[in-house]
Amino acid sequence: MSNDIIEVSLTDEAKSSDYFNSDLAPTKVAERTWGTGNIAALWVGMAICVPTYTLGGVLTAYFGLSVVEALITILLANVVVLIPLTLNAFPGTKFGIPFPVVLRSSFGIVGSNVPCLIRGFVACGWFGIQTMFGGLAIHLFLSSISDGWAQLGGIGEVIGFFVFGFLNVYIVIKGAESIKWLETLAAPLLLIVGIGLIWWASDKVSISEVLATPANRPEDAGFFSYFFAGLTAMVGFWATLSLNIPDFSRYAKSQKAQVTGQILGLPLTMFLFAALGVLLTSASASLVGETVSDPVSLIGHIDSPFFVAIAMLLIIVATLSTNTAANVVSPTNDFQNIAPKYINHTRGVLLTGVVGVLLMSWELLKKAGLIESDVSVESMYSNWLLGYSSLLGPIAGIMIVDYFLIRKQQLDVSALYTGSDLYPKVNWAGFLAFLVPVAITLIAIFTGQLSWFYDYGWFTGSLSGALIYFVAAKSMVSKVNNLSNAASVSS
Repeated sequence: MSNDIIEVSLTDEAKSSDYFNSDLAPTKVAERTWGTGNIAALWVGMAICVPTYTLGGVLTAYFGLSVVEALITILLANVVVLIPLTLNAFPGTKFGIPFPVVLRSSFGIVGSNVPCLIRGFVACGWFGIQTMFGGLAIHLFLSSISDGWAQLGGIGEVIGFFVFGFLNVYIVIKGAESIKWLETLAAPLLLIVGIGLIWWASDKVSISEVLATPANRPEDAGFFSYFFAGLTAMVGFWATLSLNIPDFSRYAKSQKAQVTGQILGLPLTMFLFAALGVLLTSASASLVGETVSDPVSLIGHIDSPFFVAIAMLLIIVATLSTNTAANVVSPTNDFQNIAPKYINHTRGVLLTGVVGVLLMSWELLKKAGLIESDVSVESMYSNWLLGYSSLLGPIAGIMIVDYFLIRKQQLDVSALYTGSDLYPKVNWAGFLAFLVPVAITLIAIFTGQLSWFYDYGWFTGSLSGALIYFVAAKSMVSKVNNLSNAASVSS
Protein backbone atom coordinates (compact mmCIF):
# COMPACT_ATOMS: atom_id res chain seq x y z
CA MET A 1 0.00 0.00 0.00
CA SER A 2 1.30 3.46 -0.93
CA ASN A 3 2.16 5.60 2.08
CA ASP A 4 0.05 8.48 0.72
CA ILE A 5 -3.25 6.56 0.83
CA ILE A 6 -5.18 5.34 3.87
CA GLU A 7 -7.73 2.57 4.18
CA VAL A 8 -10.42 3.96 6.44
CA SER A 9 -12.42 1.77 8.81
CA LEU A 10 -15.66 3.56 9.60
CA THR A 11 -17.28 3.40 13.03
CA ASP A 12 -20.57 1.54 13.48
CA GLU A 13 -22.21 4.90 14.14
CA ALA A 14 -21.03 6.17 10.73
CA LYS A 15 -22.30 3.07 8.91
CA SER A 16 -25.75 3.39 10.50
CA SER A 17 -25.96 7.15 9.84
CA ASP A 18 -28.62 8.63 7.55
CA TYR A 19 -25.75 10.24 5.62
CA PHE A 20 -24.09 6.94 4.67
CA ASN A 21 -24.56 4.30 2.04
CA SER A 22 -22.16 1.78 0.58
CA ASP A 23 -21.70 3.74 -2.66
CA LEU A 24 -20.53 6.86 -0.80
CA ALA A 25 -18.31 4.83 1.56
CA PRO A 26 -14.51 5.13 1.37
CA THR A 27 -12.97 2.75 -1.14
CA LYS A 28 -10.82 -0.08 0.16
CA VAL A 29 -7.19 -0.25 -0.93
CA ALA A 30 -8.04 -3.36 -2.98
CA GLU A 31 -10.48 -1.23 -5.01
CA ARG A 32 -7.83 1.38 -5.84
CA THR A 33 -6.64 -0.16 -9.09
CA TRP A 34 -6.27 2.91 -11.34
CA GLY A 35 -2.64 3.50 -12.25
CA THR A 36 -1.07 6.37 -14.18
CA GLY A 37 -2.04 4.83 -17.53
CA ASN A 38 -5.68 4.37 -16.51
CA ILE A 39 -6.00 7.97 -15.34
CA ALA A 40 -4.28 9.29 -18.48
CA ALA A 41 -6.66 7.14 -20.57
CA LEU A 42 -9.58 8.56 -18.58
CA TRP A 43 -8.61 12.06 -19.68
CA VAL A 44 -7.92 11.05 -23.29
CA GLY A 45 -11.36 9.43 -23.34
CA MET A 46 -13.04 12.51 -21.87
CA ALA A 47 -11.08 15.14 -23.82
CA ILE A 48 -11.65 13.69 -27.30
CA CYS A 49 -15.29 14.58 -27.85
CA VAL A 50 -17.44 16.77 -30.06
CA PRO A 51 -17.39 19.87 -27.78
CA THR A 52 -13.56 19.77 -27.63
CA TYR A 53 -13.46 19.62 -31.44
CA THR A 54 -15.56 22.80 -31.62
CA LEU A 55 -13.69 24.81 -28.96
CA GLY A 56 -11.41 26.55 -31.44
CA GLY A 57 -14.44 27.64 -33.44
CA VAL A 58 -16.14 28.87 -30.27
CA LEU A 59 -13.13 31.03 -29.40
CA THR A 60 -12.81 32.50 -32.89
CA ALA A 61 -16.56 33.05 -33.41
CA TYR A 62 -17.71 34.11 -29.93
CA PHE A 63 -14.55 35.49 -28.30
CA GLY A 64 -12.89 37.30 -31.21
CA LEU A 65 -9.57 35.43 -31.19
CA SER A 66 -7.46 34.42 -34.17
CA VAL A 67 -6.84 30.72 -34.80
CA VAL A 68 -3.34 30.84 -33.28
CA GLU A 69 -4.59 32.84 -30.28
CA ALA A 70 -7.43 30.34 -29.80
CA LEU A 71 -5.12 27.33 -29.77
CA ILE A 72 -2.69 28.97 -27.33
CA THR A 73 -5.64 29.88 -25.10
CA ILE A 74 -6.87 26.27 -25.06
CA LEU A 75 -3.43 24.95 -24.12
CA LEU A 76 -2.93 27.54 -21.36
CA ALA A 77 -6.43 26.97 -19.97
CA ASN A 78 -5.82 23.26 -19.57
CA VAL A 79 -2.48 23.86 -17.88
CA VAL A 80 -4.25 26.25 -15.49
CA VAL A 81 -7.11 23.85 -14.74
CA LEU A 82 -4.60 21.13 -13.83
CA ILE A 83 -3.93 23.02 -10.59
CA PRO A 84 -7.40 22.62 -9.02
CA LEU A 85 -7.79 19.20 -10.66
CA THR A 86 -4.71 17.71 -9.02
CA LEU A 87 -5.16 19.51 -5.68
CA ASN A 88 -8.83 18.60 -5.26
CA ALA A 89 -7.99 15.00 -6.19
CA PHE A 90 -5.76 14.66 -3.10
CA PRO A 91 -8.43 13.93 -0.44
CA GLY A 92 -10.16 11.44 -2.74
CA THR A 93 -6.89 9.57 -3.29
CA LYS A 94 -5.78 9.66 0.34
CA PHE A 95 -9.05 8.68 2.04
CA GLY A 96 -10.97 7.01 -0.80
CA ILE A 97 -13.96 9.35 -0.44
CA PRO A 98 -16.09 10.81 -3.27
CA PHE A 99 -16.77 14.47 -4.06
CA PRO A 100 -19.97 14.90 -1.96
CA VAL A 101 -18.24 13.54 1.16
CA VAL A 102 -15.21 15.80 0.59
CA LEU A 103 -17.60 18.78 0.34
CA ARG A 104 -19.09 17.99 3.75
CA SER A 105 -15.90 19.32 5.32
CA SER A 106 -16.24 22.82 3.84
CA PHE A 107 -20.03 23.20 3.47
CA GLY A 108 -21.40 20.95 6.20
CA ILE A 109 -22.99 17.50 6.28
CA VAL A 110 -26.32 18.80 4.93
CA GLY A 111 -25.05 22.04 3.41
CA SER A 112 -22.91 20.06 0.96
CA ASN A 113 -26.08 19.35 -1.02
CA VAL A 114 -26.16 22.91 -2.39
CA PRO A 115 -22.82 22.84 -4.26
CA CYS A 116 -23.44 19.16 -5.07
CA LEU A 117 -26.70 19.94 -6.85
CA ILE A 118 -25.18 22.93 -8.67
CA ARG A 119 -22.47 20.62 -9.98
CA GLY A 120 -24.94 17.81 -10.62
CA PHE A 121 -27.42 19.80 -12.71
CA VAL A 122 -24.61 21.23 -14.85
CA ALA A 123 -23.45 17.65 -15.50
CA CYS A 124 -27.00 16.62 -16.40
CA GLY A 125 -27.09 19.43 -18.97
CA TRP A 126 -23.81 18.23 -20.48
CA PHE A 127 -25.15 14.67 -20.38
CA GLY A 128 -28.05 15.79 -22.55
CA ILE A 129 -25.78 17.67 -24.98
CA GLN A 130 -23.33 14.79 -25.37
CA THR A 131 -26.18 12.29 -25.70
CA MET A 132 -27.57 14.41 -28.53
CA PHE A 133 -24.25 14.12 -30.38
CA GLY A 134 -24.05 10.40 -29.61
CA GLY A 135 -27.60 9.89 -30.83
CA LEU A 136 -26.75 11.71 -34.06
CA ALA A 137 -23.78 9.38 -34.54
CA ILE A 138 -26.02 6.34 -34.06
CA HIS A 139 -28.52 7.78 -36.54
CA LEU A 140 -25.81 8.42 -39.15
CA PHE A 141 -24.33 4.96 -38.60
CA LEU A 142 -27.69 3.27 -39.20
CA SER A 143 -28.39 5.60 -42.14
CA SER A 144 -25.12 4.53 -43.77
CA ILE A 145 -26.24 0.91 -43.81
CA SER A 146 -30.00 1.38 -44.29
CA ASP A 147 -31.76 3.77 -46.67
CA GLY A 148 -34.99 3.13 -44.79
CA TRP A 149 -33.45 4.40 -41.56
CA ALA A 150 -32.01 7.45 -43.34
CA GLN A 151 -35.55 8.45 -44.36
CA LEU A 152 -36.55 8.77 -40.70
CA GLY A 153 -34.64 12.06 -40.49
CA GLY A 154 -35.10 13.83 -37.16
CA ILE A 155 -37.13 10.97 -35.71
CA GLY A 156 -34.10 8.72 -36.28
CA GLU A 157 -31.97 11.18 -34.31
CA VAL A 158 -34.46 11.15 -31.42
CA ILE A 159 -34.44 7.34 -31.35
CA GLY A 160 -30.62 7.44 -31.46
CA PHE A 161 -30.65 9.84 -28.50
CA PHE A 162 -32.53 7.41 -26.29
CA VAL A 163 -30.49 4.39 -27.45
CA PHE A 164 -27.27 6.24 -26.66
CA GLY A 165 -28.62 7.43 -23.32
CA PHE A 166 -29.46 3.84 -22.38
CA LEU A 167 -25.89 2.73 -23.17
CA ASN A 168 -24.51 5.44 -20.87
CA VAL A 169 -26.82 4.48 -18.02
CA TYR A 170 -26.02 0.78 -18.38
CA ILE A 171 -22.23 1.28 -18.25
CA VAL A 172 -22.30 3.53 -15.17
CA ILE A 173 -24.70 1.23 -13.33
CA LYS A 174 -22.14 -1.55 -13.88
CA GLY A 175 -19.64 0.45 -11.78
CA ALA A 176 -16.16 1.98 -11.74
CA GLU A 177 -14.39 -1.02 -13.30
CA SER A 178 -16.68 -0.82 -16.36
CA ILE A 179 -15.79 2.86 -16.76
CA LYS A 180 -12.07 2.11 -16.40
CA TRP A 181 -12.36 -0.63 -19.02
CA LEU A 182 -14.23 1.64 -21.44
CA GLU A 183 -11.78 4.53 -21.06
CA THR A 184 -8.74 2.28 -21.52
CA LEU A 185 -10.33 0.75 -24.64
CA ALA A 186 -11.51 4.07 -26.04
CA ALA A 187 -8.24 6.03 -25.79
CA PRO A 188 -6.40 4.33 -28.70
CA LEU A 189 -9.59 4.17 -30.80
CA LEU A 190 -10.09 7.90 -30.41
CA LEU A 191 -6.56 8.58 -31.56
CA ILE A 192 -7.36 6.51 -34.66
CA VAL A 193 -10.36 8.78 -35.37
CA GLY A 194 -8.12 11.84 -35.25
CA ILE A 195 -5.45 10.30 -37.49
CA GLY A 196 -8.11 9.16 -39.96
CA LEU A 197 -9.65 12.62 -40.20
CA ILE A 198 -6.21 14.18 -40.76
CA TRP A 199 -5.43 11.67 -43.53
CA TRP A 200 -8.79 12.33 -45.20
CA ALA A 201 -8.29 16.10 -45.21
CA SER A 202 -4.51 16.17 -45.75
CA ASP A 203 -4.62 17.11 -49.44
CA LYS A 204 -7.49 19.56 -49.07
CA VAL A 205 -6.36 21.90 -46.32
CA SER A 206 -3.45 24.28 -45.98
CA ILE A 207 -2.31 24.38 -42.36
CA SER A 208 -0.41 27.62 -42.90
CA GLU A 209 -3.49 29.33 -44.35
CA VAL A 210 -5.67 28.14 -41.48
CA LEU A 211 -3.16 29.33 -38.89
CA ALA A 212 -3.02 32.71 -40.63
CA THR A 213 -6.77 33.25 -40.13
CA PRO A 214 -7.05 36.66 -38.43
CA ALA A 215 -9.13 37.59 -35.39
CA ASN A 216 -12.66 38.87 -36.03
CA ARG A 217 -12.63 41.41 -33.19
CA PRO A 218 -12.65 45.16 -33.97
CA GLU A 219 -9.26 46.41 -35.15
CA ASP A 220 -8.93 48.91 -32.31
CA ALA A 221 -9.94 46.37 -29.65
CA GLY A 222 -7.34 45.31 -27.11
CA PHE A 223 -6.15 41.70 -27.14
CA PHE A 224 -6.06 40.94 -23.42
CA SER A 225 -9.74 41.50 -22.60
CA TYR A 226 -10.75 39.05 -25.34
CA PHE A 227 -7.99 36.64 -24.37
CA PHE A 228 -8.86 36.50 -20.66
CA ALA A 229 -12.58 36.12 -21.41
CA GLY A 230 -11.76 33.21 -23.70
CA LEU A 231 -9.32 31.75 -21.16
CA THR A 232 -12.01 31.90 -18.48
CA ALA A 233 -14.46 30.08 -20.75
CA MET A 234 -11.93 27.37 -21.58
CA VAL A 235 -11.07 26.86 -17.90
CA GLY A 236 -14.81 26.62 -17.37
CA PHE A 237 -14.91 23.67 -19.78
CA TRP A 238 -13.34 21.41 -17.10
CA ALA A 239 -14.36 23.50 -14.07
CA THR A 240 -16.90 20.80 -13.32
CA LEU A 241 -14.31 18.00 -13.16
CA SER A 242 -11.96 20.15 -11.06
CA LEU A 243 -14.61 19.81 -8.34
CA ASN A 244 -15.70 16.20 -8.54
CA ILE A 245 -12.31 14.71 -9.46
CA PRO A 246 -12.37 12.85 -6.08
CA ASP A 247 -15.10 10.67 -7.64
CA PHE A 248 -12.30 9.18 -9.76
CA SER A 249 -9.16 9.77 -7.69
CA ARG A 250 -10.67 7.60 -4.92
CA TYR A 251 -9.76 4.66 -7.19
CA ALA A 252 -6.16 5.81 -7.83
CA LYS A 253 -3.27 3.67 -6.59
CA SER A 254 -1.33 6.69 -5.30
CA GLN A 255 -1.06 10.48 -5.40
CA LYS A 256 1.75 10.12 -7.94
CA ALA A 257 -0.55 8.11 -10.22
CA GLN A 258 -3.34 10.68 -10.16
CA VAL A 259 -1.03 13.69 -10.61
CA THR A 260 1.09 12.15 -13.37
CA GLY A 261 -1.91 10.63 -15.14
CA GLN A 262 -3.72 13.96 -15.28
CA ILE A 263 -0.65 15.83 -16.49
CA LEU A 264 -0.07 13.28 -19.25
CA GLY A 265 -3.69 12.88 -20.28
CA LEU A 266 -5.31 16.31 -20.30
CA PRO A 267 -3.48 19.37 -21.73
CA LEU A 268 -1.92 17.88 -24.86
CA THR A 269 -5.02 15.85 -25.77
CA MET A 270 -7.26 18.88 -25.49
CA PHE A 271 -4.87 21.02 -27.52
CA LEU A 272 -4.39 18.50 -30.34
CA PHE A 273 -8.06 17.59 -30.76
CA ALA A 274 -9.14 21.23 -30.62
CA ALA A 275 -6.47 22.02 -33.23
CA LEU A 276 -7.81 19.23 -35.40
CA GLY A 277 -11.27 20.76 -35.10
CA VAL A 278 -10.01 24.17 -36.19
CA LEU A 279 -8.25 22.69 -39.22
CA LEU A 280 -11.15 20.52 -40.37
CA THR A 281 -13.79 23.19 -39.79
CA SER A 282 -11.73 25.56 -41.93
CA ALA A 283 -11.33 22.86 -44.57
CA SER A 284 -14.95 21.70 -44.50
CA ALA A 285 -16.08 24.15 -47.19
CA SER A 286 -13.72 22.59 -49.73
CA LEU A 287 -14.30 19.09 -48.36
CA VAL A 288 -18.10 18.98 -48.42
CA GLY A 289 -19.18 22.33 -49.91
CA GLU A 290 -20.24 24.04 -46.66
CA THR A 291 -18.77 25.02 -43.32
CA VAL A 292 -19.45 22.27 -40.77
CA SER A 293 -18.33 22.78 -37.18
CA ASP A 294 -18.80 19.33 -35.62
CA PRO A 295 -17.12 16.08 -36.69
CA VAL A 296 -20.26 13.97 -36.59
CA SER A 297 -22.02 16.07 -39.23
CA LEU A 298 -18.78 16.46 -41.22
CA ILE A 299 -18.18 12.71 -41.44
CA GLY A 300 -21.83 12.27 -42.36
CA HIS A 301 -21.11 14.21 -45.57
CA ILE A 302 -18.47 11.73 -46.74
CA ASP A 303 -19.54 9.83 -49.86
CA SER A 304 -18.48 6.41 -48.57
CA PRO A 305 -21.02 4.41 -46.53
CA PHE A 306 -18.32 2.03 -45.29
CA PHE A 307 -16.05 4.83 -44.01
CA VAL A 308 -19.02 6.65 -42.47
CA ALA A 309 -20.14 3.47 -40.67
CA ILE A 310 -16.68 2.80 -39.21
CA ALA A 311 -16.14 6.45 -38.26
CA MET A 312 -19.55 6.67 -36.58
CA LEU A 313 -18.84 3.57 -34.50
CA LEU A 314 -15.65 5.21 -33.25
CA ILE A 315 -17.46 8.52 -32.62
CA ILE A 316 -20.07 6.61 -30.60
CA VAL A 317 -17.30 5.08 -28.47
CA ALA A 318 -15.65 8.52 -28.12
CA THR A 319 -18.82 10.23 -26.95
CA LEU A 320 -19.74 7.29 -24.71
CA SER A 321 -16.36 7.42 -22.97
CA THR A 322 -16.72 11.15 -22.36
CA ASN A 323 -20.33 11.09 -21.26
CA THR A 324 -20.15 8.22 -18.79
CA ALA A 325 -17.13 9.58 -16.96
CA ALA A 326 -17.64 13.34 -17.16
CA ASN A 327 -21.42 13.69 -17.01
CA VAL A 328 -23.01 10.68 -15.28
CA VAL A 329 -20.70 9.70 -12.41
CA SER A 330 -20.82 13.07 -10.64
CA PRO A 331 -24.60 13.69 -10.59
CA THR A 332 -25.10 10.05 -9.60
CA ASN A 333 -23.05 10.66 -6.44
CA ASP A 334 -24.51 14.16 -5.97
CA PHE A 335 -28.10 12.91 -6.00
CA GLN A 336 -27.20 10.13 -3.56
CA ASN A 337 -25.84 12.72 -1.15
CA ILE A 338 -29.35 14.18 -0.74
CA ALA A 339 -30.73 11.02 0.87
CA PRO A 340 -28.18 8.18 0.86
CA LYS A 341 -30.57 5.70 2.49
CA TYR A 342 -33.17 6.18 -0.27
CA ILE A 343 -31.11 7.05 -3.35
CA ASN A 344 -28.56 4.38 -4.18
CA HIS A 345 -26.15 4.22 -7.11
CA THR A 346 -28.69 2.82 -9.59
CA ARG A 347 -31.37 5.35 -8.66
CA GLY A 348 -28.82 8.16 -8.90
CA VAL A 349 -27.89 7.09 -12.43
CA LEU A 350 -31.55 6.91 -13.47
CA LEU A 351 -32.24 10.37 -11.99
CA THR A 352 -29.32 11.74 -14.00
CA GLY A 353 -30.77 10.28 -17.19
CA VAL A 354 -34.24 11.69 -16.55
CA VAL A 355 -32.96 15.21 -15.76
CA GLY A 356 -30.69 15.13 -18.83
CA VAL A 357 -33.62 14.22 -21.07
CA LEU A 358 -35.78 16.99 -19.59
CA LEU A 359 -33.04 19.59 -20.10
CA MET A 360 -32.75 18.63 -23.78
CA SER A 361 -36.50 18.19 -24.35
CA TRP A 362 -36.68 21.37 -26.46
CA GLU A 363 -34.09 20.01 -28.91
CA LEU A 364 -35.77 16.59 -29.05
CA LEU A 365 -39.13 18.17 -29.78
CA LYS A 366 -37.50 20.32 -32.46
CA LYS A 367 -35.93 17.28 -34.14
CA ALA A 368 -39.27 15.46 -34.00
CA GLY A 369 -40.84 18.40 -35.84
CA LEU A 370 -43.16 19.33 -32.98
CA ILE A 371 -41.74 22.80 -32.24
CA GLU A 372 -39.57 25.40 -33.94
CA SER A 373 -36.53 26.95 -32.26
CA ASP A 374 -33.54 29.02 -33.40
CA VAL A 375 -31.46 28.00 -30.36
CA SER A 376 -28.60 25.71 -31.37
CA VAL A 377 -26.91 23.20 -29.08
CA GLU A 378 -23.53 24.79 -29.89
CA SER A 379 -24.62 28.28 -28.84
CA MET A 380 -26.19 26.79 -25.73
CA TYR A 381 -22.98 25.27 -24.39
CA SER A 382 -20.73 28.11 -25.56
CA ASN A 383 -22.84 30.49 -23.46
CA TRP A 384 -22.74 28.08 -20.53
CA LEU A 385 -18.96 27.99 -20.38
CA LEU A 386 -18.58 31.50 -19.01
CA GLY A 387 -21.71 31.48 -16.85
CA TYR A 388 -21.28 28.28 -14.93
CA SER A 389 -17.56 28.78 -14.38
CA SER A 390 -18.56 31.82 -12.33
CA LEU A 391 -20.61 29.56 -10.05
CA LEU A 392 -18.09 26.75 -9.81
CA GLY A 393 -14.93 28.82 -9.32
CA PRO A 394 -15.63 29.72 -5.67
CA ILE A 395 -16.34 26.06 -4.82
CA ALA A 396 -12.96 25.00 -6.21
CA GLY A 397 -11.13 27.64 -4.19
CA ILE A 398 -13.04 26.78 -1.01
CA MET A 399 -12.27 23.06 -1.33
CA ILE A 400 -8.55 23.63 -1.80
CA VAL A 401 -8.23 26.05 1.14
CA ASP A 402 -10.31 23.84 3.42
CA TYR A 403 -8.29 20.68 2.79
CA PHE A 404 -4.77 22.09 2.61
CA LEU A 405 -4.84 25.18 4.86
CA ILE A 406 -7.68 24.62 7.32
CA ARG A 407 -7.73 20.84 7.76
CA LYS A 408 -3.99 20.40 7.08
CA GLN A 409 -4.76 17.30 4.93
CA GLN A 410 -6.28 15.52 7.95
CA LEU A 411 -9.94 14.45 8.00
CA ASP A 412 -11.98 12.58 10.60
CA VAL A 413 -13.67 10.47 7.94
CA SER A 414 -16.22 8.79 10.22
CA ALA A 415 -17.37 12.24 11.40
CA LEU A 416 -18.02 13.21 7.75
CA TYR A 417 -20.89 10.69 7.84
CA THR A 418 -22.21 11.57 11.30
CA GLY A 419 -21.40 15.22 11.94
CA SER A 420 -19.45 16.77 14.81
CA ASP A 421 -18.21 20.12 16.10
CA LEU A 422 -15.66 20.00 13.30
CA TYR A 423 -18.26 19.10 10.65
CA PRO A 424 -21.63 20.71 11.50
CA LYS A 425 -24.76 20.23 9.40
CA VAL A 426 -24.13 23.60 7.76
CA ASN A 427 -20.71 25.26 7.59
CA TRP A 428 -21.58 28.92 7.24
CA ALA A 429 -18.00 29.84 6.39
CA GLY A 430 -18.33 27.84 3.18
CA PHE A 431 -21.64 29.46 2.27
CA LEU A 432 -20.35 32.98 2.94
CA ALA A 433 -17.32 32.32 0.74
CA PHE A 434 -19.58 30.94 -2.00
CA LEU A 435 -22.43 33.47 -1.88
CA VAL A 436 -20.33 36.65 -1.86
CA PRO A 437 -18.65 35.96 -5.24
CA VAL A 438 -21.99 34.77 -6.67
CA ALA A 439 -23.69 37.97 -5.47
CA ILE A 440 -20.99 40.11 -7.10
CA THR A 441 -21.40 38.10 -10.31
CA LEU A 442 -25.18 38.71 -10.31
CA ILE A 443 -24.62 42.43 -9.70
CA ALA A 444 -22.24 42.47 -12.67
CA ILE A 445 -24.78 40.69 -14.90
CA PHE A 446 -27.82 42.80 -14.03
CA THR A 447 -26.23 46.24 -13.57
CA GLY A 448 -23.25 46.17 -15.89
CA GLN A 449 -21.05 47.30 -13.01
CA LEU A 450 -17.97 45.23 -12.11
CA SER A 451 -18.31 43.43 -15.44
CA TRP A 452 -14.70 42.27 -15.18
CA PHE A 453 -15.67 40.12 -12.21
CA TYR A 454 -18.10 38.16 -14.41
CA ASP A 455 -15.93 38.20 -17.54
CA TYR A 456 -13.10 36.51 -15.65
CA GLY A 457 -15.53 34.54 -13.49
CA TRP A 458 -13.58 31.38 -12.71
CA PHE A 459 -10.45 33.28 -11.68
CA THR A 460 -12.21 36.01 -9.71
CA GLY A 461 -14.60 33.51 -8.15
CA SER A 462 -12.01 30.92 -7.11
CA LEU A 463 -9.56 33.48 -5.68
CA SER A 464 -12.18 35.50 -3.80
CA GLY A 465 -13.92 32.34 -2.56
CA ALA A 466 -10.62 30.94 -1.31
CA LEU A 467 -9.67 34.16 0.50
CA ILE A 468 -13.09 34.69 2.08
CA TYR A 469 -13.27 31.08 3.21
CA PHE A 470 -9.84 31.21 4.81
CA VAL A 471 -10.74 34.31 6.82
CA ALA A 472 -14.28 33.12 7.67
CA ALA A 473 -13.20 29.63 8.70
CA LYS A 474 -10.54 31.02 11.01
CA SER A 475 -13.00 33.39 12.67
CA MET A 476 -16.32 31.51 12.60
CA VAL A 477 -15.44 27.92 13.50
CA SER A 478 -14.72 27.73 17.19
CA LYS A 479 -12.18 24.94 17.03
CA VAL A 480 -10.58 25.77 13.71
CA ASN A 481 -7.33 27.02 15.23
CA ASN A 482 -6.80 23.57 16.74
CA LEU A 483 -7.98 21.49 13.81
CA SER A 484 -4.58 20.21 12.83
CA ASN A 485 -4.27 18.66 16.31
CA ALA A 486 -7.94 17.81 16.96
CA ALA A 487 -8.70 16.14 13.64
CA SER A 488 -7.77 12.50 13.55
CA VAL A 489 -7.99 9.84 10.88
CA SER A 490 -10.36 6.92 11.54
CA SER A 491 -8.26 3.99 10.45
